[in-house]
Amino acid sequence: MTFFPTDQSIGPAEMAAAAEARGFESVWFAEHSHMPMSPATPGPPEPGQPGLPREYYAVGDPFVGLAMAAAVTKSLKLGTGICLVPQRDIFQTAKQVATLDHFSDGRFLFGVGAGWNQPEIENHGTDFKQRFAIMRERIEAMKLLWTEEKAEYHGDHVDFGPSYAWPKPAQKPYPPVHVGGAGLRAIRRAVRYGDGWIPLPGSGENDPIDLMPTLRDELAKAGRDADSFEVTIYFCPPDPDAVKRAADAGITRVLFPLPSLSGDAALGAMDGYARLIS
Repeated sequence: MTFFPTDQSIGPAEMAAAAEARGFESVWFAEHSHMPMSPATPGPPEPGQPGLPREYYAVGDPFVGLAMAAAVTKSLKLGTGICLVPQRDIFQTAKQVATLDHFSDGRFLFGVGAGWNQPEIENHGTDFKQRFAIMRERIEAMKLLWTEEKAEYHGDHVDFGPSYAWPKPAQKPYPPVHVGGAGLRAIRRAVRYGDGWIPLPGSGENDPIDLMPTLRDELAKAGRDADSFEVTIYFCPPDPDAVKRAADAGITRVLFPLPSLSGDAALGAMDGYARLIS
């Protein structure tokens, strides 16, 4: 399941424990740092007016939430769905990933994306048009911080000399990097520096199931092993036919969106999903 834990929703620990008890493989916590008030970012919906759901403004930090989830579970995988890498400090993010993976005994899945909200991204001092290049360099550099005793990286957007960084992740060489995005360009980014691809459900040229042959072709051209490359459909509708179609196409997992509800309401929604996977 994917989830926006907020100040009004079920808590991350209770949600994760309930998910593990119901047989779910993983939980993926969303991220937004803030939502600037601008024409590009409509406010919370009002009667008769469009707007973003409140959870986009109120979602908690995913690494804090996932650490709480890790503490009350044993086998549940813990993912960022997704971490907005261009909005984050590279060294602190690398340390959060490594720390969470280390103390959860290797259960972390690093879902990453470049973001879509231009004012939010630019408030972090990031050039919106350069966000994909920035994300690639930061992930490349983090891989070095996770794997080398003395890491250094020299690029157009990330540049640092020999540095120590511990702890190292439990998973070797590092937690799998799942790159979000739609279409052929996202596939090529995921093949270049990811271990998986996270598309949204789509239609036409952005239908991830129809794009599976293209993904396999791109992996083959890059000399990558398709069997070890995971595809995770984000926000998949809880429809048995959609799930079967994804499974038949070779999709690794689908993520059902758990509403940001409190207590019994959230557990009730989770029970509905559990009946679908049983």
